This record gives sequence, C-alpha cells and structure tokens, in this order.
Amino acid sequence: MKTIKSLTIAGTDPTGGAGIQSDIKVFAALKSYGSSVITSLVAQNTCGIQDIMPIKPNFILKQLDSVINDIKIDSCKIGMVFNNEIIKTIYNRLNQAKIPWIILDTVMVSTSNHTLLLKNSIKNFCKYLIPIASIITPNLKESAIILNTNIANSEEEMKIQGRNLLKIGAKAVLLKGGHLKSKESPDWLFIKSEEIRFSAKRVKTKNYHGTGCSLSAALTALIPRYNNWTKTVLEAKKWIQGAIENSKKLNIGKGKGPINHFYKWW
Repeated sequence: MKTIKSLTIAGTDPTGGAGIQSDIKVFAALKSYGSSVITSLVAQNTCGIQDIMPIKPNFILKQLDSVINDIKIDSCKIGMVFNNEIIKTIYNRLNQAKIPWIILDTVMVSTSNHTLLLKNSIKNFCKYLIPIASIITPNLKESAIILNTNIANSEEEMKIQGRNLLKIGAKAVLLKGGHLKSKESPDWLFIKSEEIRFSAKRVKTKNYHGTGCSLSAALTALIPRYNNWTKTVLEAKKWIQGAIENSKKLNIGKGKGPINHFYKWW
C-alpha cells in the first residue's frame, strides 16, 4: 500500500493537544507519514495561550524548501499563519509546489480568545490562501470574520454563509456548527451545488482542546486515500467523535484537556 505523506504548516503547542504536535499525532493515528513546517512558536497549555513568537518568513521558506524538495507531499494542511509576511511566504511556495490537496484550517482566534491571525492580515488571508485551498474548515466565528457578518445562529444561516464562502473563492467548505446551541453538533459540507449535512452527538466533556486542529489534520491524512470529500469528511468525523468520547481516558493538564488521538490503542 502506498505511503500517504502529509505536511502540516502551523504553530506549536508544547503540551501536545493542538497545533503541529497534534497534527503529527493525527497523521500517525490515521496511517499517514507526517512532516511539518513551524510558522510560530506558541507558549500555550490546557489553560490558554501565554505568548506567541512568529518565525521569520525566510526561515519558514527554508523549512518549506527542505520538505518539498525532498518528499513528494500528497496532502498539506495550513493552520496558524499569524501575519501578512507568513501568508505571502506560504502562498508563493505552495503555488509552485503542485501539492494535490491543500486543507486550510482558518485559524484566527483561540478558544481562550487569543488572536492567532492579526486583524490586518485577514484580507490577505482571504486573497492568497483561500483560492489555493482544496477545502477550508471554518467554525462559525471564523466564517463570520471572513464574510464580515454576524455569527450564524441556526443551520439555515450556516447554509447561507457556506454558499457565500464558495462565492468568494473557496473550492469546498466544511462549516463546523459545534458552537450552535442545539442537541446535535451539525457540520455542513459545501461543494459547488452540493450541500451535505453531517451530524454528531454532543459529548459532555471538558476535554476538547485542539478539536479543530485535529479535524482538519484528519481530512489531510484521509483525502489522498478516498479522493472524495463526502467520504473523507464522514471518516474524519467518525474518528474525531471517538477521540472526543475517549478523552476521559486521559488526565492531561489543569484546564481543557486534549482529545485522545490514539484511543483505538489506549
């Protein structure tokens, strides 16, 4: 069987629940070989983010060149990018790289309300990264920021925003409805004229740190296997549901703990 090779371009989480460290765990759990390019060093833990140190763009480029010139990448996830210089560096290199699948996790604000994308960089984020992405994975707050509108409060409003995200240049959209006040946690996949609803039961747990990072990483690991967004999203959501449901097996940190990436073996 061919080895799937996935790249994550993102910031760090020294406690391992989100960011680069989480992405690599997801790739391993879903049988993809993972490589990484770090955009920012982030001092964070289960209680929140303490500080961010962005990496210099020329060194990000050197990391990208090191990976892409050596390994034939099947899929790539873009996570935290932080500023305009980093956005343009990633765009310029990936635009030449011809990677078959690019998953853009629209990381903008942390759960603890820490800025992960500078406000003056939102325009360039949309201009450069959304068009080169195979799919974008915003939550409700990120969708509202991109579209400069109110946060969706219903699935009907989600559908309107999903269609509008396609109109501004996204090739496909997985709009996550986890923040809706509903019995279920609905996500909507928008591909051209097709709209598909995915739902999952809500899990009572405080351990959901890194859920967004992990879902987009799961899409990255799985899309080269299925070459189909509907099947890929279905399998990714099955996996992450299990990771959330089994998070109670872990006892990590004093705050909102991580999901259980390796629940199938632990």
